[in-house]
This record gives sequence, structure tokens and C-alpha cells, in this order.
Amino acid sequence: MSEPAIYRQLADLAKAAAEKAYAPYSNYFVGAAVLTEDGQIFTGCNIENRVFGGSICAERTAMIKAVSEGHRAFQAIAVYCKNGEGWPCGVCRQFISEFGPSTVVIVESAGGNLIFHPISDLLPEIPATVRV
Repeated sequence: MSEPAIYRQLADLAKAAAEKAYAPYSNYFVGAAVLTEDGQIFTGCNIENRVFGGSICAERTAMIKAVSEGHRAFQAIAVYCKNGEGWPCGVCRQFISEFGPSTVVIVESAGGNLIFHPISDLLPEIPATVRV
């Protein structure tokens, strides 16, 4: 399966968003870019806190920005980690799936190739009827 051009655009926006990450404790700089069902793009980065539970991942930052603007359905989300290939954590996988089991997750490999899977592949047993 070849990558749609929008996937490369999302990956590039996620990479740019990683530059804005606040990660003084882990030095794990992550960016994300989410594509809404109607074609809008929102970006986000991870923001750490000295109290780890107060930290937020890049994926949720991007999606929260979109949801707070009224979006509830997503086509794809790209994730970029400056430290190498990084996939969404379990909490983010659950968060992404909340808004649709067909959302495509895109990650750039160390070689610059894009790897992408629907969230249902990364978080199995998501009911196909879940929709907000």
C-alpha cells in the first residue's frame, strides 16, 4: 500500500511540532499532527511536568485541540519522536480509538519511511460500532 501525500505532510508537521515539546525530565521530544474528517489539521507536542501524571503526550495535545474546536472524527494522526521511531503509548491508543477505530496512525521510521496502521491494529478488539 502506498502512502497518501497527506501522510507525508502530517509527518512533517509532527516533526515540526516536536521542536516545541517541553521535555526537561525525559528528553523525549514528541510531536503529533491530526487530520480531522473534514480535512483540518491540528498539531501538538508533549508537555512534561515534574509530577509525571501531570504530563501530556503529543497525540492527546493535538486531539484535545481539535476536539475543543468541535471535531469528533479523525482520518489520521502522525507521531514523530526526535529520539527515533516512537508509537503512541497505551493511553494515547485508547484516546485515539475513542474517536474512531479506523483512524490511521503514522510513524516515520529511522530511515525516513512512513509506517502506518489503523488504530484498530495497534489496539485490538475495538468494537467497530464505536463512534462519537
